[in-house]
Amino acid sequence: MRIEDKITTAFVLASGPFTDGSLWDAVSGRLGAAGAEVHAVTFSADPESHAGEVLRLIDSAAAPQVVLVGHDYGLHPLLAAARQRTGRVARIVHLDTAPPQDGDAPLALLPDPATQALLRDRPQALVPAPAPGEWARFGSTAGLTPEDLERLSALSEPCPGAVLTRPLRLTGALAAVPSSGILCTASGASIAGVQQLVSSGMPQFQALAEPSVGFFELATGHWPMLSCPEELTAALLLAAAGGGRRLTPAVTRPFHERPFVLDAAEAPRVRTGLVDLHLPAAEGPRPAVLLVHGGPLPRGLTPTPRDWPLYLGYARLLAGRGLVGAVLDHRLHGLSDYPTASEDLAEAVGLLRADPRVDPDRIALWFFSGAGLLLSPYLAAPAPWLRCVAATYPVLAPLPGWAGVDPAFDPAAALPMAGALPVVLTRAGLESPEIAATVAGFLDAADGCGAAVELVDAPHCRHGFDCSEPTEEARGAVRQAMEAVCAHLSGRVPIRD
Repeated sequence: MRIEDKITTAFVLASGPFTDGSLWDAVSGRLGAAGAEVHAVTFSADPESHAGEVLRLIDSAAAPQVVLVGHDYGLHPLLAAARQRTGRVARIVHLDTAPPQDGDAPLALLPDPATQALLRDRPQALVPAPAPGEWARFGSTAGLTPEDLERLSALSEPCPGAVLTRPLRLTGALAAVPSSGILCTASGASIAGVQQLVSSGMPQFQALAEPSVGFFELATGHWPMLSCPEELTAALLLAAAGGGRRLTPAVTRPFHERPFVLDAAEAPRVRTGLVDLHLPAAEGPRPAVLLVHGGPLPRGLTPTPRDWPLYLGYARLLAGRGLVGAVLDHRLHGLSDYPTASEDLAEAVGLLRADPRVDPDRIALWFFSGAGLLLSPYLAAPAPWLRCVAATYPVLAPLPGWAGVDPAFDPAAALPMAGALPVVLTRAGLESPEIAATVAGFLDAADGCGAAVELVDAPHCRHGFDCSEPTEEARGAVRQAMEAVCAHLSGRVPIRD
């Protein structure tokens, strides 16, 4: 029996932000020919009614199971509707679109800096529909012919800013609804890449390895309904039948439970706002290092990074060396949150420099993982009080598929303005290729401008090695980076070992 003979499904297909239901014509016809009921959504001009429009389609569907397929903006109203019909929705398919969190706005999905800037300044502005040559600003156009791009523009209308700036409200109700991800590899996403995220142990990715979640890949760009409708239709039919590749859960403890690779004695801790200070036994104002955790991390995550063994370990090591080890909990929850996290960091620096236990003229900033992009303003305009910056297994440019990152957060572009500011960079030799490429680009920029980058290499270590690989090489890399940072902070007051 063919898969098509078993389908008793209603598909609700939603895209956006500029397009309407006619975008799906080639897929809708094929799904219908396979025996499915199909509803391709054309949303009204009022974003507050979009979830209700999806609800009416769910309620009116004749098929016993409903599968929601969300592409780009279309995923948001589908999720808002699905949370109210969890008993009716059999599966949610994310088509080349990452799962949003509660409070996310669709604007975070858009990689176009011009649209980001326009709606930051004028949230109600009307966003013009792209011309045929402009679609690459909004996603990979791989696989599309010039005729396809002409059709995309012909099918499109300007998008009200309120559609893209209205936050999505979610509850935990959707956790029980099965889901599928269809990844378009030309957009930079792959099943192997998602598996790496799950294997990292970071808590926000573990649900992707649930048995109810399946994955598919299409070798095309962001608009597969035009570039490969036959392959997309096949993937949707298999997804509805519960197919797809399953991921392997992380085999180690969650990242936030893993022990630090070095022993570090507990030090007195003082919590002030978003910052914890781990205080040395030494008297008088002391140099300080502000530790900036990676991300993005989910909102409401507990424990927060300042209570993770990893950052407690670094802060306690610093305190044991006579410095103030400070840990910041910042609000990098989504890819569009780098400006917010940067504001949190600036506030923390001000708090730190105003503390009487801290020498305000001897501060270092130490960035980890996805916080690497937050280096940019400190490289672009180094302050006299900033004695060095450090970055451990950092992300130093937006990764493939990272839509919505403010283009101001570009460490390599800022590096020529860093002057003699020391940069202590710890590189994991077994880093993922995507992150390794950003580090290589940063080092190329450093060579080009003569920046003062000190490289700490850990050739046999992976991302997050300082809390997952208790090897001598891992411990040695942490010690070497620590020595370099401490050396740059030494000055008027000796720093004891």
